[in-house]
Amino acid sequence: MTTANATVARGPAVGSVDDPPPVFRRLVGQDDAVATLTAAARAAAMIIAGDQAGDRGPEASASPGDSPSTAAMTHAWLFTGPPGSGRSVAARAFAAALQCAQGGCGACSDCHQALAGTHSDVRFVVPAGLSISVREMRDLVWRAAGAPVAGRWQVVLIEDADRLTEQASNALLKAVEEPSPRTVFLLCTPSLHPDDISVTIRSRCRTVVLRTPPASAVAEMLVSEGHDPDTAAWAAAAAQGHIGRARWLARDEGARQRRSAVLAVPRQLTNIGACFDLARILVEAAEAEAKATMSEVDARERAELEVALGAGGTGKGAAAAARSGAAALKELEERQKTRQKRALRDALDRALVDLAGFYRDVLLRRVGAPVPPVHGDVAAEVAALAEAWTPESTLRRLEAVLECRAAIDANVKPQIAVEAMMVTLWRPEAVSGRTPS
Repeated sequence: MTTANATVARGPAVGSVDDPPPVFRRLVGQDDAVATLTAAARAAAMIIAGDQAGDRGPEASASPGDSPSTAAMTHAWLFTGPPGSGRSVAARAFAAALQCAQGGCGACSDCHQALAGTHSDVRFVVPAGLSISVREMRDLVWRAAGAPVAGRWQVVLIEDADRLTEQASNALLKAVEEPSPRTVFLLCTPSLHPDDISVTIRSRCRTVVLRTPPASAVAEMLVSEGHDPDTAAWAAAAAQGHIGRARWLARDEGARQRRSAVLAVPRQLTNIGACFDLARILVEAAEAEAKATMSEVDARERAELEVALGAGGTGKGAAAAARSGAAALKELEERQKTRQKRALRDALDRALVDLAGFYRDVLLRRVGAPVPPVHGDVAAEVAALAEAWTPESTLRRLEAVLECRAAIDANVKPQIAVEAMMVTLWRPEAVSGRTPS
């Protein structure tokens, strides 16, 4: 991208740091990120307007008063932050701001299409399975190499870029190293660790760091969406800063019931048999949740594919078409099976996060830390267990939940990982080899 000349005229008005464009107001508690993206959108508008000097360095200042470090516009961006912080929301908002003639007004067709994922020049990669294949990435990179068709930029937005396979990362790296003049890559990852994004790709991107939004900001957002203040405050605290989960808890009674069942686990662990029973119940509940979430999507995809393949046809060649369509149906079933596996992991992880929050509350209560609890609605149970357990045994229980999450992420069978966790939650001292206290 180019560096602005101090004497050129300013481009179209696209908001300011103090008054960001409407599309960026969707971000909750991310003032620094909004300031960075607002300034970059202004610089991008100046590039489009032709108010730039001739070189294409990595930074472009939007105006004489903007510093290059905050107003830079570059061809590759890396959005990183904890789950629920709004990585994909920030990336989508930035994509809309790049396409919008007003820098993100939120009302024009470019904004609506970019935010909805239907813009012809904003290509989304949202992995349905556990990884993003090299074939998918090569196809995307090839398509993104062209000039924009209807918009101002060709934008490639990759959610969960940490799911790129090694070969897919290599395919993406070549495109990031040699970008087309009007192509912008937006990558979303949980962290900057090499396990999440390769060092070479990271070094070629500008990083936008998002943080866990404060519960007060999440609660304010829920109230603005029509929820009553008490429900909003409770959901914001229970979600531990995860915006999507806060919305889910605020509106879904089933989600609240599943959370209550998970928080009842600690007091139900009375013997070894209960450990295995509760492990089975927890995994089955996650499976049912995943199936309920994906069944409608799976059925719609299959119906659409069958119609495309001429299902029910009786004309000449119908039998041959049915035979050739069998491979396509099998491929769809494999994709859906992989997506179902990911949905199960996600559902189980939500339960484990709730459980970790419970043990965190017990530990903080036991040591007297002046920190607000995550699960304030089970304060009585937390207080009772804080009296009964030592800080060491409580910490070992919390570690067991976190180790279970890591094991499932490493592809350990969920049933086995959860059973091991339950045994440790029941008798942490025995498992660790220490004498019970």
